[in-house]
Amino acid sequence: LLEKMGDISLKEAALIVGVVAACYWNSLFCGFVFDDVSAILDNKDLHPSTPLKNLFQNDFWGTPMSEERSHKSYRPLTVLTFRLNYLFSELNAVSYHFLNLVFHVVVCIVFLKVCKLFLDNRSSIVASLLFAVHPIHTEAVTGVVGRAELLSSIFFLAAFLSYTKSKGPDNTIVWTPIAVTVFLVAVATLCKEQGITVVGICCVYEVFIAQGYTLPALLDTAVEILRGKGSIPFSMLQTLLKLIVLMFSTLLLVVVRVQVIQSQLPVFTRFDNPAAVSPSPARQLTFNYLLPVNAWLLLNPSELCCDWTMGTIPLVESLLDVRNIATLTFFCFLGSLMVFSLRYPGDSSKTVLMALCLIVLPFIPASNLFFPVGFVVAERVLYVPSMGFCILVAHGWKKLSNKSVLRKISWVCLAAVLFTHALKTLHRNWDWESEYTLFMSALKVNKNNAKLWNNVGHALENEKKFERALQFFIQATQVQPDDIGAHMNVGRTYKNLNKTKEAEESYMIAKSLMPQIIPGKKYAARVAPNHLNVYINLANLIRANESRLEEADQLYRQAISMRPDFKQAYISRGELLLKMNKPLKAKEAYLRALELDRTNADLWYNLAIVYIELKDPTEALKNFNRALELNPTHKLALFNSALLMQESGDARLRPEAKQRLLHYVKEEPQDSNGYFNLGMLAMDDKKDMEAEAWMKKAIRLQPNFRSALFNLALLYSQTGKELMALPVLEDLLRHYPDHTKGLILKGDILMNQKKDIVGAKKCFEKILELDPNNVQGKHNLCVVYFEEKDLIKAEKCLVETLALAPHEEYIQRHLNIVRSKIASLGAVEQSSLPSDGTAATEAKKNSFQNLKEVKREKRTTQSTVDNKEHSKNKKPTEKSSVDKETPKKSTKEIKDIEKKRVAALKRLEEIERILNGE
Repeated sequence: LLEKMGDISLKEAALIVGVVAACYWNSLFCGFVFDDVSAILDNKDLHPSTPLKNLFQNDFWGTPMSEERSHKSYRPLTVLTFRLNYLFSELNAVSYHFLNLVFHVVVCIVFLKVCKLFLDNRSSIVASLLFAVHPIHTEAVTGVVGRAELLSSIFFLAAFLSYTKSKGPDNTIVWTPIAVTVFLVAVATLCKEQGITVVGICCVYEVFIAQGYTLPALLDTAVEILRGKGSIPFSMLQTLLKLIVLMFSTLLLVVVRVQVIQSQLPVFTRFDNPAAVSPSPARQLTFNYLLPVNAWLLLNPSELCCDWTMGTIPLVESLLDVRNIATLTFFCFLGSLMVFSLRYPGDSSKTVLMALCLIVLPFIPASNLFFPVGFVVAERVLYVPSMGFCILVAHGWKKLSNKSVLRKISWVCLAAVLFTHALKTLHRNWDWESEYTLFMSALKVNKNNAKLWNNVGHALENEKKFERALQFFIQATQVQPDDIGAHMNVGRTYKNLNKTKEAEESYMIAKSLMPQIIPGKKYAARVAPNHLNVYINLANLIRANESRLEEADQLYRQAISMRPDFKQAYISRGELLLKMNKPLKAKEAYLRALELDRTNADLWYNLAIVYIELKDPTEALKNFNRALELNPTHKLALFNSALLMQESGDARLRPEAKQRLLHYVKEEPQDSNGYFNLGMLAMDDKKDMEAEAWMKKAIRLQPNFRSALFNLALLYSQTGKELMALPVLEDLLRHYPDHTKGLILKGDILMNQKKDIVGAKKCFEKILELDPNNVQGKHNLCVVYFEEKDLIKAEKCLVETLALAPHEEYIQRHLNIVRSKIASLGAVEQSSLPSDGTAATEAKKNSFQNLKEVKREKRTTQSTVDNKEHSKNKKPTEKSSVDKETPKKSTKEIKDIEKKRVAALKRLEEIERILNGE
């Protein structure tokens, strides 16, 4: 390519670079909008963790080509450049836009070289400059997904330039340039499908330019051969051989491409391309009318729109429609140019012919002539056809400027066109700054496209402006009353506004618009796959009502019956079945979903949650690990698998649990749960200082973190820092005045460390207010009476406590000690506890042992991921969710707990379960 650029001067290249930079510098300040969201932000193929082979198995949007919802747009080399962007700058939009700008510069320079084959130097520069500044290119250059056009055009033009070198001296064939051409055609096609059309341009070039034939000459030769009056000239045989090689290679590429899409065309709805599903003659009349519409956009790019689907261009349903005049005029003009270029020899006709080829042939894949496409008009597909348009304009300008009378006027007009086009391009770039600005600019051009109203609503919805978004969604339903997606959007927005009744009504309207099932006919072929989400959305809404769970399940099953490969329906049904306490059926649903997609980390995660419900921690851990193999940064899998390892009681798993929690806090540095559980692990490993540091960090992030506050206080009390525990307990009880175990620990410290009998007494009395049958609190209150020298009251208290727990031998022993003291010394003479390890000492021991069990108190994390509904023209993000808390499991029993205290322990465990469920 560099060799072919040899005759382009540095000044010419610098001029093009300067002009492109002046027109597109502000594109660097634009974000990811419209289709960029699906192709960049939501595309896992960009991530380094995704195997490179996936790029060649998935479509442009990251969906497997084998799936029905795939758009079948196969552009792996374009996605590879996105992946390189991600590697260097992740999701920094500036780098993506900058690379697009660079590619546009390259296209302009290569295009200048092509122009020099058919135009003089001055006209070639004019054509290249006009191409560089044309506003129609903003979608291809400023929209990141337009890179497919840019890359394909580079190799498209390079393939053509290579082919022009295939004619040797004396009309011999030079095979190396032909081989290079075939390779570059393949590369162009892997960037975007239209790259293959350069083969047609090479064929026309070979016959009419390289060999110099005209159509009349070819017809005369054919007639002579058919009459037997002549033989095929050797030069023509050579030309046929080259054409056969080109056509064979093209056929091979087409066969490979058909294999890639598995002989399936993408599923589009009548909203995407209304004419494609219209009856004759409306279908043919509309498709033909779209040709002059595209030509007008090239000629007068004053009103540009990012989306021309739905009702943007009304159907041409009658021969009497005045718009047919535009169609007729266009074909007359195009026909006259074709006749001129094919009939007459000369440089001018050759230039016109190549310009027409560049306009017509690359546009064929988007013309609906051979297969339906998912749009009515798309400005980005005019990127290559505009090259032919610019050559025609430059050629016409040259004709005018050569006439002395019109020379000055031609230069003034040229300057005006270049200047106004450059200004329009610069201004148009700002429209692509955000989704809101883009779709609002489109509504100024066209108010009859419901998708535009929907997309403005989506942009506002992303900014949490639900009330304003609702207005645009409702307007979309008024513009297109049968738009299923618009009614789904209205329903979702009502749901976000907590207007459940209105949301259900909107979903029901959307459901009523779904086509009815026709026996024996494949349902998915008649409706967009994302429209089936109406069943999922409606079921997700009504399952919030416990009395309607069966109704929600029926909706999920209805969606599955319509489309057995509807993965999201299985995922959502699995969540519901878990909520209905049917883990075995949930397991079946997730296993069915995994048959459809074994690379979905969320599915493996949810299956792990099911196994936890089934009390099978081994299988649960295996599935957590599988999720992490597929997505090493899966936050919920990291956290819950670490929790499972921690609760297993197996000390060998603790190091791995710690590593996963460290990874989790790196991904979620603001989640206090991660730091808390790191603290719990450190406590298990007797690393007291480390445990203290993690607990404090958790509390800094969440000052009212109940479990962290209590366990930090417990850690202090276990390590002889009881006085440091008191302010922590004060914080805990300020947030949670009814925290029984906190009151017990505080009372114990006040009585035994601070000698604050009054304060301890208040704590224990508070416990009995909350739970009169709390054995531990009542026993400790008895100890307070003993310390207050009220042995009669202590005796009565211990009798009542023993009645609550008659099998607790230590209570009976303490009662005997008190009665012995009453009998021998009398209540007035007792001022201190017996020195042989009496009631208070043993009470403290029992109290502390009971408290140690609370060490496992922690807040379990829900494994819920919000399931947002998408009706936008982009691939919906698949996110699984399970509205179920990770089950709280017993981890390891404290070995030194006395068997004789079983009854008290059962009560404590019940309290702990209540606490953990809060």
